[in-house]
Amino acid sequence: MSRFRVIRPAKTRLTRQQMYDIIPTPVITEKATNVSEHNQVIFRVPLTATKREVKAAVEGLFGVSVSAVNTIRVHGKVKRVRGRPGRRADVKKAIVTLREGQRIDVTTGI
Repeated sequence: MSRFRVIRPAKTRLTRQQMYDIIPTPVITEKATNVSEHNQVIFRVPLTATKREVKAAVEGLFGVSVSAVNTIRVHGKVKRVRGRPGRRADVKKAIVTLREGQRIDVTTGI
């Protein structure tokens, strides 16, 4: 099986507000900068967001063509706050692969 799966076209209708809710912020780290060389962008998305919704939101907000979306659920770490155990929130990240020639500049915003 291929590492990158193709998302079948589906009619995912989202309002502009729903698109902004699905794509709240890009992930700007050293690793995210390195994958941008491979035509990929990483976004933090809600835990309930699906790959089809992420694809529709990125295409609608940025006006680019998406070839694949991979998602990662990162479980929150258990940390100590003032000596008592606490837990960080779980997050979901979406790695969006763009078609050749497409580009998103995440530093300028939408």
